[in-house]
Amino acid sequence: MADIYVRDEFVPAQPAPITARGPIGWARANLFSNWWNTLLTLVGAYVLYVIVAPLIQFAIIDATWVGKDRSACLGENAGACWAMVEAKFSQYIYGTYPVAERWRVNIFFVLLLSLIPMLVPSAPAKKWNVLFVLVGLPICAYLLLSGGHFGLVRVETALWGGLLVTLVIAVTGILASLPLGVLLALGRRSKMPVVKTFSVGFIEFWRGVPLITVLFMSSVVFPLFLPEGVTFDKLLRALVGVALFSAAYMAEVVRGGLQAIPKGQYEGAQALGLGYWQMMNLIVLPQALKHVIPGIVSSFIALFKDTTLVLIIGLFDLLGIIQLSFTDTKWSTPVQSTTGYMFAAMIFWIFCFSMSRYSLFMEKKLHTGHKR
Repeated sequence: MADIYVRDEFVPAQPAPITARGPIGWARANLFSNWWNTLLTLVGAYVLYVIVAPLIQFAIIDATWVGKDRSACLGENAGACWAMVEAKFSQYIYGTYPVAERWRVNIFFVLLLSLIPMLVPSAPAKKWNVLFVLVGLPICAYLLLSGGHFGLVRVETALWGGLLVTLVIAVTGILASLPLGVLLALGRRSKMPVVKTFSVGFIEFWRGVPLITVLFMSSVVFPLFLPEGVTFDKLLRALVGVALFSAAYMAEVVRGGLQAIPKGQYEGAQALGLGYWQMMNLIVLPQALKHVIPGIVSSFIALFKDTTLVLIIGLFDLLGIIQLSFTDTKWSTPVQSTTGYMFAAMIFWIFCFSMSRYSLFMEKKLHTGHKR
């Protein structure tokens, strides 16, 4: 009879096959799991090759990186003229803001970094940070950028431009639209007829008018109703119009979150003896805003991109100042406009992609059930 061997200890766990883990395993599970996915993957790869390869050729391989004028960007197979972007870079950032005073704009950009701690849930001194962003930042920005106080030279908003104007409009619209949108959403669901009627009328009016019309009204029509000798800065009128317009859309996003809260949450808060604002602040709004994080961030991204519309009222944001630079014959080449628009697209993509990533971070942090 043959000897029988019996193992008296467990065999150590072995790693999964290379084809079932890592990049290869992910590709098999997501890209080549069946013939249909394999076909779509191959077609998609071909489309990316057709689109991306010429883009890389134009933007990197054949691009001109150094030069003093248009002659450096001329040629039979000339690519992007990044030398022009380098020469115009300060104009793209500051517009025609006086060179000697641009340090004030740089301080403003640094102050905008105060938004980062406010966006981090675990950051300390959250209340003070929020107070500074909502109150201190606008005051400091106004005193710095406009001047006329504390010995600072007055700089008219007509000289502002480029990324400065884009960020001023976007940040103002974002910071103003969210609290206003929350109040309007609560007002629309209020049981008080006057408050509800006002909120509904406000929201429906601003949602029924295109933003381009709002900007025209604020720039051209609104001054006609002011008393003689009374004027408001064009940029200020645009900021108010953008903020009110965005608040109306934000109100509907927040209202969707409020409607998703079960009635039992309201009843439980009332059973605990909480007042209306305590109930909203402690129980209802935290849950409602968590549900609509993607919608809120999408509204912010749309607002950031809509800042380009201010060009129609004579405010030169980043895209506007890039288009204005096309009139410079020193850099006039067949690829001038393509390069400028490509640079604008990259800047807008960086900001919008960052907001999108932050949205995913907050969804994961707050466990909203987002599937990846």
